[in-house]
Amino acid sequence: MVLQSSLKNCFWLSCVLRTPKACFRSTASGGLIIQSVSNDVYQNLAVEDWIHNHMDLEKQQVLFLWRNSPAVVIGRHQNPWQECNLRLLRQKNIKLARRRSGGGTVYHDLGNINLTFFTTRKKYERMENLKLVVKALKALRPQLDVRVTDRYDILLDKQYKISGTAAKLGRTSAYHHCTLLCNADKFVLSSVLKSPYKGLKSNATPSVPASVKNLFEEDPSLTSEMLLDAIAKEYAMQHQVDHHITLINPADETLLPGISNKTKELQTWEWVYGKTPKFSISTCLNMAYKDSVLDVKVNMDVKHGRIEVCNIDLPEQWLPPGLYSELVKSLTGSKFCPNETTMLVTTLLRACPQDDELHSRWSLLCENMIMLM
Repeated sequence: MVLQSSLKNCFWLSCVLRTPKACFRSTASGGLIIQSVSNDVYQNLAVEDWIHNHMDLEKQQVLFLWRNSPAVVIGRHQNPWQECNLRLLRQKNIKLARRRSGGGTVYHDLGNINLTFFTTRKKYERMENLKLVVKALKALRPQLDVRVTDRYDILLDKQYKISGTAAKLGRTSAYHHCTLLCNADKFVLSSVLKSPYKGLKSNATPSVPASVKNLFEEDPSLTSEMLLDAIAKEYAMQHQVDHHITLINPADETLLPGISNKTKELQTWEWVYGKTPKFSISTCLNMAYKDSVLDVKVNMDVKHGRIEVCNIDLPEQWLPPGLYSELVKSLTGSKFCPNETTMLVTTLLRACPQDDELHSRWSLLCENMIMLM
């Protein structure tokens, strides 16, 4: 693999870009292969946005190669509470990101390769892209039984999914991105992509579960670097360009003007959670208190990630009516978020009478409410 430390040192045609201030320039007229030096999911998704918005794909098609540190990435129209175990993500310090394309939820780590094919909308053809990946794999290891399905997945041994697909179609430009499992942590993958939340109803796009397998399990000699190089080589052959991978730094504002703002936007609560389609929760909290179990019914409507309607059906006299009313009032309009709810209930608790029994009941209720989030 031929690597280069910065795009600034390349000889690129300035006409390739719509943005004259940018430093993307190349003599390659058919296709360009770039790879991110960052493993940050937000930075890499921001690069996708930047290329889609700023590069003239009539002049040059682009293959973008990238890998992320542990992260769960949901589709634009998905519900994170429905798709993954958010509590486990927080415990393991795994990032959650919402991409701008549709499709289902995927787990990323350094054993997972991400490929993004950029073209004009007219030239967009994800089946051809996936066939390119399969051809690269077969060139690397002819014995591999890999094939593309009608659902635009790549299967290993006719049953194990090793690649999933998503896409964004703009007015004139488009991109298709897919994953490729090389040696991802399958235990973490299966754990974090299993939602524990009960009673959730949503019209958000659901993911389709599938059995997965790493290519490393089929052939332990395979590495992510080998796969990246093979795919880049096949892409170069098909586009009749040099087999050359150029490294870019997604944090370089001189190279990618405005990239920092794109990265920050993708990290905001308003984007990751607030873009969730409206959903409702109707569940029963079975709270063990002293020698009994209390059934507390909770009904909520959540819109733009905020609690729009909140009803909590408590046993009579279990909490003072005034405190219960303040709890419902405080939750309504607040973020459906454990951190914000914790701050709200802590503030309300300070205003409570200094009564140990009351504090114990209040804490139990609040702990269970927070676990819903």
